[in-house]
Amino acid sequence: MSRDHSNVNRRTYLTYVGGTAATVGLAGCSDNGGSGEDNENGSDGSDGSDGSDGGDEEQLPEPETREEHLQRANLRLNQRAPWIFLNRQYSVYGIASRLGWDARRDERIEAQAISVTEGEPSVAITQSSMDSGLDPHDHRETPTDNIVVQAYDGVLGRNADGDIIDALATDYERLEDGRVRFEIRDGVTFHNGDELQPSDIAYSVNRVVDPEVGISSPQNDQLAGVTGAEVVDGGVEVTSDGINPIVFSLFASYCKVVQQDWIESRDTSAINSDMNGTGPFQVVEYEQDVEIVYEPYEGYWGDAPEIEELTIRSASEASTRVSQLLAGETDLIVNVPPQEVSRVRDEDTTEVTAVPSTRVVFNAMRYDVEPFSSVEFRQAMNYAIDLDSIIENILQGFADATGQPTLEGFVGYNEEIDPYPQDIEQAEQLVEDSGHAGAEITLETPVGRYLRDVEIAQAVASQIDELSNVSCEVEQRDFASLAGEVTSGDIENMPHFYLLGWGNTTFDASQTIIPLLTSDGALSSYQGDDEVDELMSESQNLPGGN
Repeated sequence: MSRDHSNVNRRTYLTYVGGTAATVGLAGCSDNGGSGEDNENGSDGSDGSDGSDGGDEEQLPEPETREEHLQRANLRLNQRAPWIFLNRQYSVYGIASRLGWDARRDERIEAQAISVTEGEPSVAITQSSMDSGLDPHDHRETPTDNIVVQAYDGVLGRNADGDIIDALATDYERLEDGRVRFEIRDGVTFHNGDELQPSDIAYSVNRVVDPEVGISSPQNDQLAGVTGAEVVDGGVEVTSDGINPIVFSLFASYCKVVQQDWIESRDTSAINSDMNGTGPFQVVEYEQDVEIVYEPYEGYWGDAPEIEELTIRSASEASTRVSQLLAGETDLIVNVPPQEVSRVRDEDTTEVTAVPSTRVVFNAMRYDVEPFSSVEFRQAMNYAIDLDSIIENILQGFADATGQPTLEGFVGYNEEIDPYPQDIEQAEQLVEDSGHAGAEITLETPVGRYLRDVEIAQAVASQIDELSNVSCEVEQRDFASLAGEVTSGDIENMPHFYLLGWGNTTFDASQTIIPLLTSDGALSSYQGDDEVDELMSESQNLPGGN
């Protein structure tokens, strides 16, 4: 392996790791227009009343197809600027050379897919944080996903290319609008030895979508439109409001299957400190916030894993993770910073692998609190940012700029929307127009959860601070604490201004916009925009998913 310590730019880096940036295909797109420079002098600004004005917007033809509805929603959101739109994150991993593993766009680390070519068949993974509890239906963060996915299976699954594959269901079909059916795999057992029943799958679906069944799951919107499930003639039938065009895609990404009796016989603490799934690994040891150790489940229905012992730990500082990998203390780490790529790459015992992920990184601004209740102020924050500089200097080109919540390659991506250009003069004028000149704001950011998250937040704050009429500072937060406030289901618990990333493994705009940017969204910081709400509601009743 080369020991060239020269700087690595994005092009040479991606060449090294196999040109993976080209793996995302393009979705078709109609011409809806929009540049992000509209909405001057929109008349809102009072708390909680955003979303109904901006009367100088160009009159566009009514959208007809589902994709056109989603593209129009993206245009509207670009114009109303509920976020500072930042970038698509690249997932950059460091891995011991003795292992074989291909990074996935959905950020899943499924240890079953890891092969061991040399040394002991034990593997340690170090991510940015540990779980927020082991209940597979009571979290929304990828670090927890990567811990529970080792033990729990889904109804359907996805391969490394993102394609839908069979899992606990061996067949599925749409019976009619709003009703689909799954045929359940025979001979599957939970880790306690009990056989999987169709009723366990129906219970798992209902536990996610119905707050009367056990918990009020923060994953409710991941099964958007699904209203319930029941056992019919040995299979499971799932009902939805309307067509629900992406229902199979939802089940390929979300809803892990639990055993009803096991869950109902335990209290919340017990469910969150042990796992009883049907997956390839079962829990041997669990120490909250420290580590979890697994061994293969001998009764697993699929191919047996190569690994005999799996350990997952965390280190919030990227430099710590890199040091542990280079010292041989761990085998696979997440979010290798761009400036550390050469160091990891050039060691004989370690390698780097990366893919453009399904995650958009953004700064959310709560619509119901000043000064972010003003559309002019939110637009000003976007005009204040030199996004190209952040991507080039902070992320060394390992990111793609975006001006909408939907990423390129997803159904609903609007190719006519460009990121906001930096325009200090216009930003300052919009701040004056908003009536919030002199505002002092704080950007809250997690530490180490996303690639260079703190550095991105510091750059954003510094650029806002350059405006003559706004001051901005950064507050670093523990990710679990920040995520807990955002996922609480109550907007009043959310920070006013925060950096977050959102992974969407359905490759469909609806699974970003509905939960984060509609009035009924479980994690929404932007509500009361009737146009967005209507577009998204109509899109869910039209054919055209993936």
